[in-house]
Formats: sequence, C-alpha cells, structure tokens
Amino acid sequence: MSLLVTERHDYILNQLEQKNKILVASLAIELGVTPETIRRDLDLLEKEKKLQRVHGGAVKHQQTRNEPHFSKKMNVRASDKKAIGHKAAEFIKDGDTIMIDIGTTTVHLAYSISDVQGVTIVTNSLPAADILNHRLENKEFEGKVIVLGGVTIPEQKSIVGALTCKMLDSFRFDKVFLSCGGFTLTDVSDYDLEECLVSTAMVERANQVFLLSDSSKINQESFYKICPLTTIDNVICNQDMPNFWKEKDMDTMLQWITVKGGEKHEG
Repeated sequence: MSLLVTERHDYILNQLEQKNKILVASLAIELGVTPETIRRDLDLLEKEKKLQRVHGGAVKHQQTRNEPHFSKKMNVRASDKKAIGHKAAEFIKDGDTIMIDIGTTTVHLAYSISDVQGVTIVTNSLPAADILNHRLENKEFEGKVIVLGGVTIPEQKSIVGALTCKMLDSFRFDKVFLSCGGFTLTDVSDYDLEECLVSTAMVERANQVFLLSDSSKINQESFYKICPLTTIDNVICNQDMPNFWKEKDMDTMLQWITVKGGEKHEG
C-alpha cells in the first residue's frame, strides 16, 4: 500500500480510533513504508495534538488536567470529604498497620482516627503526618507514625520519588487508604506520575485497599494509571454506585460504601 502523507495520517488516526494503541512496526508493514517514515508521521501528529507518542508507537491524545493546589482542593466538597474520611476511620482496628496516601480526603481520615491502640500508620502526606502527630501527642489514639522519605512536592504537600518507593519495600499493610484524581470501570488514575508510582507501590503491599473518593471523580480519568479498579476492595464515596456499573456486576466485585447527609449506608 503506497499512500500520500495526508492519506497515511488519516489511516493512522483511523487505526488509533479503532485500537486505542498503534505500533510503528505494524504500521510500516501495513503502509509499505519504513519505520522511520512512520515515526516522523507520529511525531508530526503528536505536535498537532492528535495522538500521544509512547515507546514503540502511539496512543490517543489525552487532554491532561492540571491538578489544583492542595489548599484550594481542601475547600472543595469539604463536607463530603469529611464524611468520607470519618467513615474510613471506622475500619481502622487495634494493632493495624495502615498506609495513608496523599490527598485532601485522606487528611480528613487523619483527623478522624481515634480510640485505637497499637496502630502503625505510614504516610507520605505532610499534612496527615502533622495532624497524626498532634493526635498522638493529645493521646487521641495510641501507636506510632512513620513518615516516608523522598522528594517533597510543595504544591501538593506530598513526598514522592525513588526513595519513597524503596522505603515501601520494607512494609506490608493490613489496609491502605488511597486517594485518586479519578476512577472508571477499568482503572484508578491520578495527575502526577511520581505520586502514582508511590500509590501503586502502596496497593501492591496491602491486604485490603480502600479508595476514598467524592462523587466528582466517578467516571473521570487522569493521565497516569495507579491500578486496575479490580485491585480495589472497598470504595467509600458520598454517592451510590452508578446503575450502569451495577449492570456490569461491579457491585459483586467490590464493596461500595456510601456516606450521605451524615448517615452511612453500606451496599
């Protein structure tokens, strides 16, 4: 097959629409051109924001959203996040080893932990660490807090990086409380690659994973994948599971815990 440049580009974009990911080697064979020609085509289409280059090929272009500053996020859906965090704290039992992820909803979890003994709490959230330290000092719970080392992201008040992931190798958690930028029927995702790598490592080391999310994140995708949704054991949210998800039997695959208007409902 020998096509003009514009025809090749149309063919490439059509294949991408059908397959979601295309490979340089396959396209070169299909179009009868060299891999170098396909790479140039993909580079040009990427500049036009029609696709996203990845190793060996390309995927659909994704319009990434910039993550708001931590202080701004704290004021968004604050009452929902507080209710979610309060409910999540009920699952922490005496002697648990838990991991608290970064994020504003998990900060409300830190505020809500009380009346438990012998817990070990690991976190890479600077605000959560500060809150937990004060609560320990005031004897609102008994245990210890471990803050992971690494590189700080001031805008998100988080600690990330290779050292953070390395430290996680030393732990196994009874429960991980995870935040996210969005989640769909297939995946849980977030804005920042470094933060996602740490979150993924947390999930891999947990016996039980709780996803804390307000309803604005349902059916939303951020650029970087944390884990498949099937890895999540429990979702704590201020909205019921969407009916479409129930039609896909997701209500049999994970426990969805709904917190509404100060009342907690499990289902």
